[in-house]
Amino acid sequence: MFLASSAKPIDDSLRNLVEEIETQNPNLSVLAARQLRYCLQQTTVEITITEPRPFNVLEEFIIRAGIEFAPPPTINELASILGLDSVFVQSTITTLQKLQTLAQKPPITVTEQGRLFYEKGSVPQPPYSVQIYAITDSLGETLTFQAEPLNEVVINLPDLASFLNIDYKINNISSLSLEQIQKSLQASGVALHVPEAGKIATAFRVVAPTQTIWRKISLFLIYDAIVDKLSIQLRRGKQILDSRSKWLEILLSEGKISLQSLCKLSNETINVEQEAVFNYKNDEIEARVEKIRQQAFKNSIKQKKTLVSGTVIQLGDRQLNQTFLESINAAKSQIIIYSPWVNQVLVNDELLTLLEQLTKRGVWILIGYGIQEEQPISPEIVEKVRTITTPEGLPSVQVFGLGNSHVKEVIVDREIYLCGTYQWLSSGGYQLPLGELVYQVTIPQQVQEAYKFLSTRFQNHAQQLWNQAVEKRDAQLAVEPLCVWGALGMEEIAITEIEKNNWLELLPLWLNVALQKLRSNNLLKDSRTFQLALSLLSQVTGEEVFVDLLREGWRQVIDAIATKNRDTALNLLNNEVWAHFLRLNIAYQNDSPDEFISQQILSQQLKPKKGQPEKKTRKKVKE
Repeated sequence: MFLASSAKPIDDSLRNLVEEIETQNPNLSVLAARQLRYCLQQTTVEITITEPRPFNVLEEFIIRAGIEFAPPPTINELASILGLDSVFVQSTITTLQKLQTLAQKPPITVTEQGRLFYEKGSVPQPPYSVQIYAITDSLGETLTFQAEPLNEVVINLPDLASFLNIDYKINNISSLSLEQIQKSLQASGVALHVPEAGKIATAFRVVAPTQTIWRKISLFLIYDAIVDKLSIQLRRGKQILDSRSKWLEILLSEGKISLQSLCKLSNETINVEQEAVFNYKNDEIEARVEKIRQQAFKNSIKQKKTLVSGTVIQLGDRQLNQTFLESINAAKSQIIIYSPWVNQVLVNDELLTLLEQLTKRGVWILIGYGIQEEQPISPEIVEKVRTITTPEGLPSVQVFGLGNSHVKEVIVDREIYLCGTYQWLSSGGYQLPLGELVYQVTIPQQVQEAYKFLSTRFQNHAQQLWNQAVEKRDAQLAVEPLCVWGALGMEEIAITEIEKNNWLELLPLWLNVALQKLRSNNLLKDSRTFQLALSLLSQVTGEEVFVDLLREGWRQVIDAIATKNRDTALNLLNNEVWAHFLRLNIAYQNDSPDEFISQQILSQQLKPKKGQPEKKTRKKVKE
């Protein structure tokens, strides 16, 4: 938290939530927080629905005759062909006409609707009506339907709409077209208009006056010091309303919202607070670097080839390149690099080869760059980096423009910290440095301070990417945030988000992320993360398109765990989990957990490594 919230216009009921927001996101400062009310318009609507039923033999013959015979037969001709009394044929035709399957006048003519139903082997049943509630949301002007009505609640709070300088109109439900109603019914998931199943909403009418229903909503004015951006966030409880928040930000950019009236803050006050927060963050970085300078000055020790834990060493110009490469080459699981600029040095074959070798050892590499948020990066660099992937095809080196920092930093395994003025990833990186000031730090507290700062920036960026992926339900967009969480050792956050958003399709991807961590000879911090992932198997039916990837993923993960600690793997395969392994054919029906693990280990040992030919037995020469 940067500034005391007591000095800000923050409603008492929201102070705990504000503190939580600022604690979880150190780069954020809530400048204002208000609880308001907004209105929903509730209208009772009667929907007329038709549903199909399988047609009987006589109905099928009559419709088929109307389609295939030219000219269409008469009633008497049909009766003669079928050997039936014409009364039965006439009665069936009358029924089909009432169902709008046949035209009302002779000859027998099949309607367009009748042809559609005939293709599906059915005819429509008599229509029926259902009463439902249309909810028009004043935020974003959305229309949804629900089966149960909203309860009226008295809320004595300011109306959010009174602060919005827009010509707000709520569409009269009666003025909407049937097509608009049908689309809203489908989007609402109320299963009253399901064309693919033949269930059609054919008409609607308003049956009661519209009611105004009030609901609480919380508004936050948030400043992000990392990206130097002011944003408005709407929440219902703790749930962030992303689309509606973006809508308000658009109104703000168009000058249709007055922050002075909405947040009780003048523009001057907002600017002062923004500057104070931004300076606080820069001062925090400088203070951290200054502490390192002072420590290096106090040490003044002779540098040694072997790094001693718990020291700060100032590096000479000729040591920088070698120290940089040696430090990252020593990585066991994680490298974080921040550089204001990233230029052609990243395409250097020596560094690329080193990054590829690190990837094979299970190391994740996160690279942040940029003094400005939108600072461009060479497409050639992006293309080169994308070629470095884990054996499962995940990007092991991820480069993000985070902006707003001029300090050059490298953190290896949360143990070694390099910082100073040397441009690690700029075009001058492989030229001889002249007078660069760089420190090599292994004092745990100072390394941890730097790690917390940089990891938080990457974590926040990953959360933004994840929110976009969830909003668009795009699995490809979810790859980067899941890999960042994996690189930061936050696999539990990743699997929790997958569970929370009911996105089981991403389970194989999560397993591949976990495999990279296991490849670095690191078991996850505890088994809870895997236990949570295994518990999600209960939600998998076995019919999903991703189930084959899921099977292979779990086989590889259990093998990787068992290779390092067989008991840990066995403990994960408890009775409940094992039942799911058998049900989903992850394991063979006659296997036991112990046999399954042995088979997985053996299969991996027998599998030839990539690019390595299978071994051949040398034949003995006959004497």
